[in-house]
Amino acid sequence: MSIRHFDALPKPYKAYGKVILSLIKKPKVKTKTLPQAEYIVDRLNIDEKHLKAYNDICTFKNDGTVPAMYLAVLAQSLQMSMMTEEPFPFALLGMVHIRNVVRQTRKIKADEVLSLSCKFGELRPHDKGQQFDFITAASVNGEQVYSGVTTYLVRSKAGAASKSDKPKENSKPEYQSKQDWSIPENIGRRYAAISGDVNLIHIHEYTAKAFGFKRAIAHGMWTKARSLAALGDLPDAYEADVQFKLPVFIPTKVTLMSSKDATIQFELCDSKEGKPHLSGQVIAQ
Repeated sequence: MSIRHFDALPKPYKAYGKVILSLIKKPKVKTKTLPQAEYIVDRLNIDEKHLKAYNDICTFKNDGTVPAMYLAVLAQSLQMSMMTEEPFPFALLGMVHIRNVVRQTRKIKADEVLSLSCKFGELRPHDKGQQFDFITAASVNGEQVYSGVTTYLVRSKAGAASKSDKPKENSKPEYQSKQDWSIPENIGRRYAAISGDVNLIHIHEYTAKAFGFKRAIAHGMWTKARSLAALGDLPDAYEADVQFKLPVFIPTKVTLMSSKDATIQFELCDSKEGKPHLSGQVIAQ
């Protein structure tokens, strides 16, 4: 396995030239296998101003702790670097983010020094192509305080998932709480400025149409984070698992429904038609 160490997070903008180039020039890698690589930031200091900006746009509390979703966002710069620096076999802009899992073992303080790592998981069949994971982790003085899994779908006609490979669809719970939000047209640009994810499908209606979408789409990582923040105080140690379903075309109105039992279950839907954008659960650890 190739292991690279960094003094700081790679700058996302340095990878975007290669991303645009991938639209013109397809990857030369013939074998559809993922690189054996792991990228590690050995000493990561949280930028408190950046953390506050993230918390504000996602409506997390500024209480001196770091949301698990914030670490997932920071890890995306490692993911982008890995896909552009390693012999990655797929076109980056053809992938779809279908699932995200974050776990924290305790509250993480904003002044703690972290070690953040990311590596490729296994390539697996999916009924619409192939899927793979990025596996991330963060530690403080050798104690793992965060882990995450980001799953992407690479659409293709080759291969179909067996029944065991498909996510299990559980019956919907009896939701006890309901919240309505309005999502503005500029949320994609605002969140991109903070997260570094400037994928053109999120930025403007015109750039989204260039990729076949009728309007710009809100970032899935923002909709998940906004949903978690809206659930209120989460346990000190928890796992939040979300499956992304239908894109959130902006501007729009959405409804968050939730049920708080031993497990918190929630679903974000279109307010008018009731179609689901994401569904997830939070489990205390």
